[in-house]
Amino acid sequence: MEALEKSAILNAVDTLFDSEIEFLSELSSHPSTRGNEQSAQDFMANELRNRGYDVDRWNIEVEDICHLPGFSPVIGNYDDAVNVVGTHKSTTNKGKSLILNGHIDVVPEGPLDMWDTPPFSPRVDDGWMYGRGTGDMKAGLASNLFALDALREIGYVPAANVHFQSVVEEECTGNGALACLQRGYKADAALIPEPFDEQLVSAQLGVLWFQVHLKGIPVHVAYAGSGSNAIEAAIPLIDALHKMEARWNEPQFRHAQYCNHEHALNLNVGKIEGGDWTSSVPAWCVFDVRMGLFPGQSIDDAKREIEEVLIEAAQGHSFLRNNKPEIVYHGFHAEGYALKDHKVASARQAISKLENAHHLVTGNALNMAPITATTDGRFFGLYADTPSLVYGPAAESIHGFNERVDLESVRRITQTTALFIADWCGLEKL
Repeated sequence: MEALEKSAILNAVDTLFDSEIEFLSELSSHPSTRGNEQSAQDFMANELRNRGYDVDRWNIEVEDICHLPGFSPVIGNYDDAVNVVGTHKSTTNKGKSLILNGHIDVVPEGPLDMWDTPPFSPRVDDGWMYGRGTGDMKAGLASNLFALDALREIGYVPAANVHFQSVVEEECTGNGALACLQRGYKADAALIPEPFDEQLVSAQLGVLWFQVHLKGIPVHVAYAGSGSNAIEAAIPLIDALHKMEARWNEPQFRHAQYCNHEHALNLNVGKIEGGDWTSSVPAWCVFDVRMGLFPGQSIDDAKREIEEVLIEAAQGHSFLRNNKPEIVYHGFHAEGYALKDHKVASARQAISKLENAHHLVTGNALNMAPITATTDGRFFGLYADTPSLVYGPAAESIHGFNERVDLESVRRITQTTALFIADWCGLEKL
Protein backbone atom coordinates (compact mmCIF):
# COMPACT_ATOMS: atom_id res chain seq x y z
CA MET A 1 0.00 0.00 0.00
CA GLU A 2 1.09 3.51 -0.73
CA ALA A 3 1.27 6.02 2.11
CA LEU A 4 -1.60 7.95 0.51
CA GLU A 5 -3.83 4.85 0.59
CA LYS A 6 -3.00 4.21 4.24
CA SER A 7 -3.87 7.78 5.16
CA ALA A 8 -7.12 7.57 3.21
CA ILE A 9 -8.11 4.39 5.08
CA LEU A 10 -7.43 5.96 8.47
CA ASN A 11 -9.42 9.05 7.52
CA ALA A 12 -12.31 6.91 6.26
CA VAL A 13 -12.57 5.18 9.65
CA ASP A 14 -12.71 8.63 11.28
CA THR A 15 -15.39 9.79 8.84
CA LEU A 16 -17.58 6.76 9.61
CA PHE A 17 -16.90 6.58 13.32
CA ASP A 18 -20.08 8.30 14.49
CA SER A 19 -22.03 5.76 12.43
CA GLU A 20 -19.98 2.97 13.99
CA ILE A 21 -20.87 4.17 17.49
CA GLU A 22 -24.56 4.32 16.52
CA PHE A 23 -24.31 0.80 15.10
CA LEU A 24 -22.63 -0.48 18.28
CA SER A 25 -25.30 1.13 20.44
CA GLU A 26 -28.12 -0.42 18.40
CA LEU A 27 -26.48 -3.85 18.37
CA SER A 28 -25.83 -3.72 22.12
CA SER A 29 -29.48 -2.89 22.83
CA HIS A 30 -30.43 -6.42 21.75
CA PRO A 31 -30.39 -8.66 24.87
CA SER A 32 -28.64 -11.52 23.09
CA THR A 33 -28.11 -13.90 25.98
CA ARG A 34 -27.99 -17.59 25.06
CA GLY A 35 -31.20 -18.58 23.29
CA ASN A 36 -32.18 -14.95 22.71
CA GLU A 37 -29.77 -13.99 19.94
CA GLN A 38 -32.30 -14.00 17.09
CA SER A 39 -33.16 -10.29 17.00
CA ALA A 40 -29.48 -9.32 17.12
CA GLN A 41 -28.71 -11.79 14.36
CA ASP A 42 -31.61 -10.44 12.28
CA PHE A 43 -30.15 -6.96 12.71
CA MET A 44 -26.70 -8.17 11.72
CA ALA A 45 -27.98 -10.09 8.70
CA ASN A 46 -29.87 -7.02 7.47
CA GLU A 47 -26.80 -4.80 7.88
CA LEU A 48 -24.70 -7.24 5.88
CA ARG A 49 -27.37 -7.68 3.23
CA ASN A 50 -27.77 -3.92 2.85
CA ARG A 51 -24.04 -3.69 2.13
CA GLY A 52 -24.33 -6.22 -0.66
CA TYR A 53 -22.73 -9.24 1.00
CA ASP A 54 -23.93 -12.78 0.34
CA VAL A 55 -25.70 -13.62 3.61
CA ASP A 56 -25.99 -17.11 5.04
CA ARG A 57 -28.27 -17.39 8.09
CA TRP A 58 -28.88 -20.85 9.51
CA ASN A 59 -29.87 -22.81 12.58
CA ILE A 60 -27.08 -24.95 14.00
CA GLU A 61 -27.94 -28.65 14.03
CA VAL A 62 -26.16 -30.72 16.68
CA GLU A 63 -26.10 -33.80 14.46
CA ASP A 64 -24.08 -31.85 11.88
CA ILE A 65 -21.24 -31.05 14.27
CA CYS A 66 -21.28 -33.55 17.16
CA HIS A 67 -18.76 -35.86 15.44
CA LEU A 68 -16.21 -33.10 14.81
CA PRO A 69 -13.09 -32.40 16.87
CA GLY A 70 -13.71 -29.45 19.15
CA PHE A 71 -17.41 -30.17 19.69
CA SER A 72 -18.70 -29.40 23.17
CA PRO A 73 -21.64 -31.42 24.54
CA VAL A 74 -24.88 -29.55 25.14
CA ILE A 75 -27.92 -29.91 27.36
CA GLY A 76 -31.21 -29.16 25.64
CA ASN A 77 -31.81 -28.34 21.99
CA TYR A 78 -30.47 -25.81 19.51
CA ASP A 79 -33.77 -24.66 18.07
CA ASP A 80 -32.78 -21.04 18.57
CA ALA A 81 -29.05 -21.20 17.83
CA VAL A 82 -28.61 -19.01 14.74
CA ASN A 83 -25.35 -18.18 12.95
CA VAL A 84 -24.91 -15.41 10.38
CA VAL A 85 -22.12 -15.16 7.80
CA GLY A 86 -21.76 -12.42 5.21
CA THR A 87 -19.31 -13.13 2.40
CA HIS A 88 -17.45 -10.71 0.14
CA LYS A 89 -16.43 -12.50 -3.05
CA SER A 90 -13.42 -11.02 -4.76
CA THR A 91 -13.32 -10.66 -8.53
CA THR A 92 -9.52 -10.93 -8.73
CA ASN A 93 -8.56 -13.19 -5.79
CA LYS A 94 -5.01 -11.88 -5.92
CA GLY A 95 -4.65 -11.63 -2.14
CA LYS A 96 -5.06 -13.92 0.86
CA SER A 97 -8.52 -14.79 2.16
CA LEU A 98 -9.71 -13.85 5.64
CA ILE A 99 -12.28 -14.72 8.28
CA LEU A 100 -13.50 -11.85 10.46
CA ASN A 101 -15.11 -13.62 13.38
CA GLY A 102 -17.06 -12.35 16.37
CA HIS A 103 -19.69 -13.69 18.75
CA ILE A 104 -23.12 -12.16 19.22
CA ASP A 105 -24.01 -13.99 22.45
CA VAL A 106 -23.51 -12.25 25.79
CA VAL A 107 -23.51 -13.54 29.36
CA PRO A 108 -26.51 -12.92 31.66
CA GLU A 109 -26.70 -9.43 33.13
CA GLY A 110 -27.25 -10.45 36.77
CA PRO A 111 -29.29 -8.38 39.26
CA LEU A 112 -30.42 -5.19 37.53
CA ASP A 113 -30.14 -3.12 40.70
CA MET A 114 -26.38 -3.64 40.61
CA TRP A 115 -26.10 -1.71 37.33
CA ASP A 116 -25.87 2.08 37.30
CA THR A 117 -28.11 2.12 34.21
CA PRO A 118 -30.03 -0.66 32.43
CA PRO A 119 -27.59 -3.12 30.84
CA PHE A 120 -29.36 -3.20 27.48
CA SER A 121 -29.81 0.56 27.20
CA PRO A 122 -26.29 1.49 26.08
CA ARG A 123 -24.99 4.91 27.08
CA VAL A 124 -21.84 6.88 26.31
CA ASP A 125 -20.06 8.68 29.12
CA ASP A 126 -16.59 10.24 29.04
CA GLY A 127 -15.45 8.22 26.02
CA TRP A 128 -16.80 4.87 27.18
CA MET A 129 -19.89 2.98 26.04
CA TYR A 130 -21.61 1.11 28.86
CA GLY A 131 -23.84 -1.94 28.52
CA ARG A 132 -23.82 -5.71 28.56
CA GLY A 133 -21.90 -6.97 25.55
CA THR A 134 -20.50 -3.60 24.47
CA GLY A 135 -17.01 -4.90 25.15
CA ASP A 136 -17.51 -8.65 24.96
CA MET A 137 -17.72 -8.51 22.10
CA LYS A 138 -20.08 -6.39 20.05
CA ALA A 139 -17.48 -3.65 19.70
CA GLY A 140 -15.40 -6.26 17.89
CA LEU A 141 -18.23 -7.07 15.51
CA ALA A 142 -18.59 -3.34 14.85
CA SER A 143 -14.87 -2.89 14.19
CA ASN A 144 -14.82 -5.80 11.75
CA LEU A 145 -17.77 -4.43 9.80
CA PHE A 146 -16.68 -0.81 9.75
CA ALA A 147 -13.13 -1.71 8.75
CA LEU A 148 -14.67 -3.13 5.58
CA ASP A 149 -16.91 -0.06 5.31
CA ALA A 150 -13.85 2.22 5.47
CA LEU A 151 -12.33 0.45 2.46
CA ARG A 152 -15.57 0.86 0.53
CA GLU A 153 -15.67 4.53 1.55
CA ILE A 154 -12.50 5.15 -0.49
CA GLY A 155 -13.66 2.98 -3.41
CA TYR A 156 -12.00 -0.36 -2.63
CA VAL A 157 -12.87 -3.86 -1.48
CA PRO A 158 -10.59 -6.75 -0.46
CA ALA A 159 -8.87 -8.54 -3.32
CA ALA A 160 -9.65 -11.91 -1.73
CA ASN A 161 -12.70 -13.57 -0.26
CA VAL A 162 -13.67 -12.36 3.22
CA HIS A 163 -16.15 -14.14 5.48
CA PHE A 164 -17.72 -11.93 8.16
CA GLN A 165 -18.97 -14.27 10.90
CA SER A 166 -21.44 -13.42 13.66
CA VAL A 167 -21.72 -16.57 15.75
CA VAL A 168 -23.52 -17.83 18.83
CA GLU A 169 -22.39 -20.11 21.67
CA GLU A 170 -18.92 -18.62 22.21
CA GLU A 171 -19.64 -18.07 25.89
CA CYS A 172 -20.53 -21.70 26.64
CA THR A 173 -19.36 -24.13 23.93
CA GLY A 174 -17.87 -22.52 20.84
CA ASN A 175 -20.12 -24.67 18.70
CA GLY A 176 -21.15 -21.64 16.64
CA ALA A 177 -17.63 -21.20 15.28
CA LEU A 178 -17.36 -24.98 14.81
CA ALA A 179 -20.57 -24.90 12.75
CA CYS A 180 -18.96 -22.32 10.45
CA LEU A 181 -16.08 -24.70 9.78
CA GLN A 182 -18.50 -27.56 9.17
CA ARG A 183 -20.39 -25.38 6.69
CA GLY A 184 -17.22 -24.90 4.68
CA TYR A 185 -16.05 -21.43 5.67
CA LYS A 186 -12.25 -21.53 5.46
CA ALA A 187 -9.60 -18.88 4.87
CA ASP A 188 -5.88 -18.18 5.05
CA ALA A 189 -6.20 -16.39 8.41
CA ALA A 190 -8.81 -15.44 11.01
CA LEU A 191 -9.07 -12.23 13.00
CA ILE A 192 -11.15 -12.16 16.20
CA PRO A 193 -11.37 -8.77 17.98
CA GLU A 194 -11.97 -10.00 21.53
CA PRO A 195 -11.47 -7.23 24.15
CA PHE A 196 -7.89 -7.80 25.25
CA ASP A 197 -6.59 -4.25 25.42
CA GLU A 198 -5.08 -3.92 21.93
CA GLN A 199 -2.72 -6.85 22.52
CA LEU A 200 -2.32 -9.87 20.30
CA VAL A 201 -3.12 -13.07 22.19
CA SER A 202 -0.07 -15.35 22.04
CA ALA A 203 -1.83 -18.26 23.76
CA GLN A 204 -5.20 -19.09 25.27
CA LEU A 205 -6.25 -21.70 27.76
CA GLY A 206 -8.61 -24.58 27.29
CA VAL A 207 -11.77 -24.78 29.39
CA LEU A 208 -13.75 -27.72 30.72
CA TRP A 209 -17.25 -27.44 32.15
CA PHE A 210 -18.87 -30.14 34.26
CA GLN A 211 -21.62 -30.70 36.81
CA VAL A 212 -21.33 -32.78 39.97
CA HIS A 213 -24.59 -34.41 41.11
CA LEU A 214 -24.80 -35.56 44.73
CA LYS A 215 -27.47 -37.51 46.58
CA GLY A 216 -28.38 -37.41 50.27
CA ILE A 217 -30.90 -38.85 52.73
CA PRO A 218 -33.83 -36.52 53.48
CA VAL A 219 -35.16 -36.44 57.04
CA HIS A 220 -36.87 -33.87 59.21
CA VAL A 221 -34.27 -31.45 60.51
CA ALA A 222 -35.19 -32.52 64.06
CA TYR A 223 -33.45 -35.81 63.26
CA ALA A 224 -30.69 -34.38 61.03
CA GLY A 225 -28.09 -36.77 62.38
CA SER A 226 -29.91 -39.73 60.84
CA GLY A 227 -29.90 -38.19 57.36
CA SER A 228 -27.23 -37.12 54.89
CA ASN A 229 -26.99 -33.49 53.79
CA ALA A 230 -26.18 -33.43 50.07
CA ILE A 231 -25.35 -29.71 50.08
CA GLU A 232 -22.86 -29.94 52.93
CA ALA A 233 -21.36 -33.04 51.28
CA ALA A 234 -20.31 -30.83 48.37
CA ILE A 235 -17.88 -28.83 50.54
CA PRO A 236 -15.06 -31.41 50.87
CA LEU A 237 -15.44 -32.32 47.19
CA ILE A 238 -14.99 -28.69 46.18
CA ASP A 239 -11.97 -28.48 48.47
CA ALA A 240 -10.45 -31.52 46.76
CA LEU A 241 -10.96 -29.93 43.35
CA HIS A 242 -9.16 -26.79 44.51
CA LYS A 243 -6.22 -28.89 45.68
CA MET A 244 -6.13 -30.44 42.19
CA GLU A 245 -6.22 -26.91 40.73
CA ALA A 246 -3.14 -26.02 42.79
CA ARG A 247 -1.27 -29.10 41.50
CA TRP A 248 -2.06 -28.33 37.88
CA ASN A 249 -0.61 -24.84 38.32
CA GLU A 250 2.73 -26.11 39.60
CA PRO A 251 5.72 -24.97 37.47
CA GLN A 252 6.51 -28.40 36.03
CA PHE A 253 3.06 -28.64 34.41
CA ARG A 254 2.91 -25.17 32.86
CA HIS A 255 2.91 -24.51 29.13
CA ALA A 256 5.86 -22.41 27.97
CA GLN A 257 3.67 -19.37 27.36
CA TYR A 258 2.56 -19.50 31.01
CA CYS A 259 5.88 -20.39 32.65
CA ASN A 260 5.95 -17.13 34.63
CA HIS A 261 2.25 -17.15 35.46
CA GLU A 262 1.77 -18.35 39.04
CA HIS A 263 -1.90 -19.24 38.71
CA ALA A 264 -3.04 -19.40 35.09
CA LEU A 265 -5.54 -22.22 35.59
CA ASN A 266 -8.61 -21.19 37.55
CA LEU A 267 -11.31 -23.45 38.92
CA ASN A 268 -14.65 -21.78 39.52
CA VAL A 269 -17.77 -23.17 41.17
CA GLY A 270 -20.14 -20.98 39.23
CA LYS A 271 -23.50 -22.35 40.29
CA ILE A 272 -24.95 -24.54 43.02
CA GLU A 273 -28.46 -25.82 43.65
CA GLY A 274 -29.92 -28.26 46.13
CA GLY A 275 -32.61 -29.22 48.55
CA ASP A 276 -36.36 -28.78 48.53
CA TRP A 277 -37.34 -27.45 51.96
CA THR A 278 -35.62 -25.39 54.64
CA SER A 279 -36.59 -27.79 57.44
CA SER A 280 -35.65 -30.93 55.52
CA VAL A 281 -32.14 -32.32 55.17
CA PRO A 282 -31.45 -31.89 51.43
CA ALA A 283 -31.57 -35.06 49.37
CA TRP A 284 -29.79 -33.63 46.36
CA CYS A 285 -27.21 -31.08 45.28
CA VAL A 286 -25.76 -30.08 41.90
CA PHE A 287 -22.81 -27.76 41.46
CA ASP A 288 -21.35 -26.49 38.19
CA VAL A 289 -17.59 -26.17 37.72
CA ARG A 290 -15.34 -24.45 35.21
CA MET A 291 -11.70 -25.58 35.06
CA GLY A 292 -8.89 -24.21 32.91
CA LEU A 293 -6.42 -26.32 30.90
CA PHE A 294 -3.03 -25.49 29.38
CA PRO A 295 -2.48 -25.71 25.62
CA GLY A 296 -1.52 -29.29 24.84
CA GLN A 297 -3.16 -30.66 28.00
CA SER A 298 -5.35 -33.66 27.18
CA ILE A 299 -9.04 -33.17 27.89
CA ASP A 300 -9.51 -36.92 28.35
CA ASP A 301 -6.66 -37.09 30.87
CA ALA A 302 -8.07 -34.05 32.69
CA LYS A 303 -11.49 -35.67 32.93
CA ARG A 304 -10.00 -38.88 34.31
CA GLU A 305 -8.15 -37.00 37.03
CA ILE A 306 -11.21 -34.92 37.93
CA GLU A 307 -13.26 -38.07 38.32
CA GLU A 308 -10.57 -39.76 40.40
CA VAL A 309 -10.31 -36.71 42.69
CA LEU A 310 -14.05 -36.60 43.25
CA ILE A 311 -14.41 -40.33 43.88
CA GLU A 312 -11.48 -40.31 46.29
CA ALA A 313 -12.93 -37.33 48.17
CA ALA A 314 -16.30 -39.09 48.36
CA GLN A 315 -14.67 -42.02 50.14
CA GLY A 316 -14.39 -39.85 53.23
CA HIS A 317 -18.16 -39.37 53.40
CA SER A 318 -20.29 -42.07 55.00
CA PHE A 319 -23.14 -41.82 52.48
CA LEU A 320 -21.28 -40.81 49.29
CA ARG A 321 -18.85 -43.69 49.84
CA ASN A 322 -21.56 -46.01 48.56
CA ASN A 323 -23.46 -43.46 46.48
CA LYS A 324 -20.81 -42.05 44.21
CA PRO A 325 -21.02 -38.56 42.73
CA GLU A 326 -22.29 -38.41 39.17
CA ILE A 327 -20.22 -36.20 36.86
CA VAL A 328 -22.01 -34.75 33.84
CA TYR A 329 -20.01 -32.95 31.14
CA HIS A 330 -21.79 -30.20 29.26
CA GLY A 331 -20.64 -26.97 27.70
CA PHE A 332 -16.98 -26.24 27.12
CA HIS A 333 -14.75 -29.09 26.01
CA ALA A 334 -12.21 -26.56 24.79
CA GLU A 335 -8.56 -27.27 24.09
CA GLY A 336 -5.93 -24.60 24.56
CA TYR A 337 -4.31 -22.93 21.53
CA ALA A 338 -1.00 -21.08 21.23
CA LEU A 339 -0.55 -18.82 18.21
CA LYS A 340 3.14 -18.65 19.18
CA ASP A 341 3.37 -22.40 18.55
CA HIS A 342 1.60 -22.26 15.17
CA LYS A 343 4.34 -23.24 12.72
CA VAL A 344 2.72 -22.56 9.34
CA ALA A 345 4.44 -19.77 7.40
CA SER A 346 1.19 -17.84 7.10
CA ALA A 347 1.07 -17.43 10.87
CA ARG A 348 4.29 -15.43 10.92
CA GLN A 349 3.16 -13.45 7.87
CA ALA A 350 -0.20 -12.60 9.44
CA ILE A 351 1.40 -11.54 12.72
CA SER A 352 3.89 -9.36 10.87
CA LYS A 353 1.19 -7.58 8.89
CA LEU A 354 -0.88 -6.99 12.03
CA GLU A 355 2.21 -5.67 13.80
CA ASN A 356 2.79 -3.21 10.98
CA ALA A 357 -0.81 -2.02 11.00
CA HIS A 358 -0.87 -1.65 14.78
CA HIS A 359 2.37 0.35 14.77
CA LEU A 360 1.12 2.68 12.05
CA VAL A 361 -2.06 3.44 14.02
CA THR A 362 -0.69 3.61 17.56
CA GLY A 363 2.99 4.41 17.09
CA ASN A 364 3.80 1.50 19.41
CA ALA A 365 5.04 -2.03 18.95
CA LEU A 366 2.36 -4.72 19.16
CA ASN A 367 2.55 -6.56 22.46
CA MET A 368 1.85 -10.31 22.47
CA ALA A 369 0.60 -11.89 25.69
CA PRO A 370 -1.15 -15.08 26.85
CA ILE A 371 -4.64 -14.92 28.34
CA THR A 372 -6.24 -17.06 31.04
CA ALA A 373 -9.50 -17.53 29.14
CA THR A 374 -10.57 -19.24 25.92
CA THR A 375 -11.86 -17.80 22.64
CA ASP A 376 -13.17 -19.20 19.37
CA GLY A 377 -9.65 -18.79 18.00
CA ARG A 378 -8.93 -22.41 18.88
CA PHE A 379 -11.22 -23.74 16.15
CA PHE A 380 -9.33 -22.06 13.35
CA GLY A 381 -5.89 -22.69 14.82
CA LEU A 382 -6.33 -26.31 15.91
CA TYR A 383 -8.86 -27.75 13.47
CA ALA A 384 -8.35 -25.77 10.26
CA ASP A 385 -4.60 -25.04 10.54
CA THR A 386 -5.48 -21.37 10.14
CA PRO A 387 -3.54 -18.77 12.14
CA SER A 388 -5.97 -17.12 14.52
CA LEU A 389 -5.25 -13.53 15.50
CA VAL A 390 -7.16 -12.53 18.63
CA TYR A 391 -6.79 -8.75 18.89
CA GLY A 392 -9.41 -6.29 20.08
CA PRO A 393 -10.21 -3.13 22.03
CA ALA A 394 -9.83 -2.19 25.66
CA ALA A 395 -12.88 -3.02 27.78
CA GLU A 396 -13.61 -3.26 31.48
CA SER A 397 -15.99 -5.28 33.67
CA ILE A 398 -16.76 -7.85 30.99
CA HIS A 399 -19.07 -10.47 32.55
CA GLY A 400 -19.55 -7.97 35.40
CA PHE A 401 -21.69 -4.96 36.28
CA ASN A 402 -21.33 -1.74 34.27
CA GLU A 403 -19.44 -3.43 31.45
CA ARG A 404 -17.87 -0.81 29.20
CA VAL A 405 -15.66 -0.38 26.15
CA ASP A 406 -13.21 2.43 25.36
CA LEU A 407 -14.47 4.08 22.18
CA GLU A 408 -11.11 5.55 21.17
CA SER A 409 -9.69 2.07 21.48
CA VAL A 410 -12.49 0.82 19.20
CA ARG A 411 -11.49 3.50 16.69
CA ARG A 412 -7.86 2.36 16.75
CA ILE A 413 -8.83 -1.31 16.41
CA THR A 414 -11.06 -0.45 13.43
CA GLN A 415 -8.22 1.46 11.77
CA THR A 416 -5.73 -1.33 12.42
CA THR A 417 -8.16 -3.94 11.13
CA ALA A 418 -8.82 -1.94 7.96
CA LEU A 419 -5.08 -1.59 7.29
CA PHE A 420 -4.52 -5.27 8.03
CA ILE A 421 -7.27 -6.29 5.60
CA ALA A 422 -5.82 -4.05 2.91
CA ASP A 423 -2.34 -5.52 3.38
CA TRP A 424 -3.35 -9.16 3.88
CA CYS A 425 -6.06 -9.38 1.25
CA GLY A 426 -4.89 -6.67 -1.10
CA LEU A 427 -7.31 -4.20 -2.64
CA GLU A 428 -9.37 -4.07 -5.79
CA LYS A 429 -11.61 -1.36 -7.12
CA LEU A 430 -15.20 -1.37 -5.91
